[in-house]
Amino acid sequence: MAKLPERAELLIESVGARGDGTARLGEARVFVPFTLPGERVEARIVGKLPDGLLARAERWIAESPARGAAPCGHFGTCGGCALQHWSDAGYAAWKLDLLRTALRRQGIEAAIEPLRRTPPHARRRAGFVARFGGRAVKLGFRERASHRLVPVAACPVLRPGLERFATDAPPLLTGLDAPNAEWSLDASETETGIDLLVTGARTPDLKLREGLAALAERLDLARVSWRARERAEPEPIAIRRTPLLRFAGVAVEPPSGAFFQASAEGEAALTEEVLAMTQGARRVADLYAGLGTFTLPLAQGGAESALAVEGDAAALGALAAAARRNRRPVRTLQRDLSREPLRPDELEAFEAVVLDPPRAGAKAQCAELASSKVPAVAMVSCNPATFARDARTLIEGGYRLERIVPVDQFLWSPHLELAALFRR
Repeated sequence: MAKLPERAELLIESVGARGDGTARLGEARVFVPFTLPGERVEARIVGKLPDGLLARAERWIAESPARGAAPCGHFGTCGGCALQHWSDAGYAAWKLDLLRTALRRQGIEAAIEPLRRTPPHARRRAGFVARFGGRAVKLGFRERASHRLVPVAACPVLRPGLERFATDAPPLLTGLDAPNAEWSLDASETETGIDLLVTGARTPDLKLREGLAALAERLDLARVSWRARERAEPEPIAIRRTPLLRFAGVAVEPPSGAFFQASAEGEAALTEEVLAMTQGARRVADLYAGLGTFTLPLAQGGAESALAVEGDAAALGALAAAARRNRRPVRTLQRDLSREPLRPDELEAFEAVVLDPPRAGAKAQCAELASSKVPAVAMVSCNPATFARDARTLIEGGYRLERIVPVDQFLWSPHLELAALFRR
């Protein structure tokens, strides 16, 4: 390949799956953040990506009429939102096109229902970074493709309680760790308050424990836990109130760091679709069940029995305890479905299967479902690409893709969730 120029005039042709504008420079594909289709920019080539080049727009020669003012003052610096500069109509159409493109690549043509939207200030989970200085602590989100931090004064995505936490926590953290130390803070807003999981690189001493307990008291947090590294077992430091989530009226006590849907509005939309897609089924299996987001509504919504299958023992234990307390017809099975999916003979008792896999999808489990006789499969996905791959497997096994409902609960980001119904 010929040597590329440091600067180039680029015509933005489309917006790619990461939310960046895309252009061509000779044979190379160029990704230009914060640009829109039809715009012409003067850009600097700043790096290489596995699938092309990365450029930074330095001057707009022609702007798109669909460009608008971003609602957040941190936009363009913070790495959290990629698409606040696009008109709502253009942004919504692009989200649908993400799904349409993923399906087309698998040779699937399907009618996509209207996009279900979640509002601003709805996110109830956030991952912050805290960096310690000599006299102060900086807390916020990382800049795009950088280790630099953007302190969060306001965020149009987060619930107000998480915004307040981001601004109120830094002075209370000062002095709790050495200069240049970094913590990851996973803050989740529950019914009883914020559940905070801190990940650092040390064993907590008395000063740190007292500091975290004081943080919980001053900010009225429900629980603060600590873990010394990713995937380590969290240790509760202060429990002022038991964190609670509620599914179909059933209170569940989530373990620290447990996954649940990013917004109550998104959860409600997905639950509504799952219940509609499994209506009339008396025996249902909920695979990748987590805390019971769908299991408990299924058990209340007409199913005579629901089997919840999940690999995370702590999450499954919380679901089982909640089901017992509330006398719900739920059985549980701990199993890593990516390594040991339910086989067709294990699936034959069920009239419907619900599955909500992680971003990697449910490749192994869908292969087994394709060989089963389960009449209906309701799949929830947070990744259109792996969903389309798994949908192809089910279709080749004899299923029809009858409905597909996109849900945008990650506002202004390239992420899209969906619920889909397959029938034999």
